Amino acid sequence: MKFMKLGTKPDSFQSDEDCIRYVASDLSTDVVINVGDVRFYLHKFPLLSKSARLQKLIAATIDEEINIPDIPGGPPAFELCAKFCYGMIVTLNGYNVVAARCAAEYLEMYESVESGNLVYKIEVFLNSSVLRSWKDSIIVLETTRTFHPWSEDVKIDVRCLESIALKAAMDPERVDWSYTYRKLNNNGVPRDWWVEDLSELSIDLYKRVISTIRRKGAVSPQVIGEALEVYASRRIQPDDDYDVDEERFLLESLISLLPSEKHSVSCGFLIKLLKSSVSLECGEDVRKKLSRRIGEKLEEANVDDLLIRASSEGCEIVYDIVETLLDEFITQTEKKDELDCSDMSVSDSSKAVVAKLIDGYLAEISRIEPNLSPLRFIAIAEKVSCFPRSSHDGVYRAIDMFLKQHPGITKSEKKTMCRLMDCRKLSQEACAHAVQNERLPLRVVVQILFLEQVRASAKPLLPASGSHGSSRTTTEEECDSVIATEETTRDKTSSSEKTKAKGVVMSRIFSKLWNGKDRDGVGDVSSSDTSESPGSATTVDDKFIPSTRRRRSSS
Repeated sequence: MKFMKLGTKPDSFQSDEDCIRYVASDLSTDVVINVGDVRFYLHKFPLLSKSARLQKLIAATIDEEINIPDIPGGPPAFELCAKFCYGMIVTLNGYNVVAARCAAEYLEMYESVESGNLVYKIEVFLNSSVLRSWKDSIIVLETTRTFHPWSEDVKIDVRCLESIALKAAMDPERVDWSYTYRKLNNNGVPRDWWVEDLSELSIDLYKRVISTIRRKGAVSPQVIGEALEVYASRRIQPDDDYDVDEERFLLESLISLLPSEKHSVSCGFLIKLLKSSVSLECGEDVRKKLSRRIGEKLEEANVDDLLIRASSEGCEIVYDIVETLLDEFITQTEKKDELDCSDMSVSDSSKAVVAKLIDGYLAEISRIEPNLSPLRFIAIAEKVSCFPRSSHDGVYRAIDMFLKQHPGITKSEKKTMCRLMDCRKLSQEACAHAVQNERLPLRVVVQILFLEQVRASAKPLLPASGSHGSSRTTTEEECDSVIATEETTRDKTSSSEKTKAKGVVMSRIFSKLWNGKDRDGVGDVSSSDTSESPGSATTVDDKFIPSTRRRRSSS
């Protein structure tokens, strides 16, 4: 830390209890100056030779006693100025220079009173030492808060801000590590070398520093974003004793400082801010601003990021915020598609990532939230139902987790939920699990079994004929009639008989499917789900037909 010594005489100030200060001298004191609750017994001559304000006060007094209760810095700052008047040694440093400068301004210790006066000496120290030092500039800026508005009037805070901003904008290769609190490492000076040092500032000063740095324009938005994230990680730490209003002001201040550039801040950091805004019950405008920013880059989030809990009793997951984020993502993606139709692959890639993210999110909230309703699950899932996916395994896992944790839902709700899943896009592992899954509706299991049989036939799954001209098809109504009968039977059986009953059900259903197929030679086999369901008509491989004929002939 930089320092400056003034004066040559030894310090002869002494105390009598805590409220009296005097100068040890052969000369009797002739003036008493009351500063706050401290009485200073001093001599007029050294004071009058340096301070224009004391000249006027002493000239106006009758009883040789002066009151100056409003001097910046109080008794310590006045004592430092008085020692300077006596020519005693005083030491200026980053911690007391602001108090000394403001007190000297108050006492009007200018060059017009005497050459080399205290104001001039302090200005030399500030300009030649303090403002050239990174660390001292930060310390001095911190101390200006106590002396507002005096520090602002003498422009100490503005000069500190400019000094800090200029140093933060320096080329890292030119940075001398004596500027910072950190130690040199073998990897050189990183571009964000200054962000941790500034995180010690109070939010009002930090906001002014960042605004000044941004105005200079020499620091990239990405580094600004990193600085804000470091500051937030240190400052936003709610506990049982935190002040809600103070934390809310801090959060809203940080949000106002976010650079507008898309890649300046990470999605994870934005979601942390959003979570804090929920717990601190910030205004709707704050949430909307963050939601728009998150929607631009939702593909960067992870499942844990989206588990946003309310601050109210129970701390349940806030689902509407995730739906809002999805809406923002869809809106932003549509805008991009309209502006650049040639870059649809980028948009589809982002959609695929978000679809996988939401699948994982639905599986997790199904596991941890017993009060999650089927309608809410479906509403969230439907928002990404049209997004491209290479596999629907994630959708299946989410549905299966919901059915496992919420066994009381109705058959109709199960059926609606399962329509979200395209069985044609399930992996072999997922299909193997699904066909033995007692939680799934029977019609879904049948559909998966049928599709697996088609896959095993080594012929591609073909779309239904556009003419719909076949004389005979296996309709959804026919499948439903068999499935409904067998489901009733299965519901009445004990759990130990369900596996055997399931085999009987499959045998009967496939017999009906193959019989209808065999009679027409090459007919369409429709899925057991509605048009929203993933099933489609297929051409059955010839190798399945003989076995069907054998079953029919034997009967």
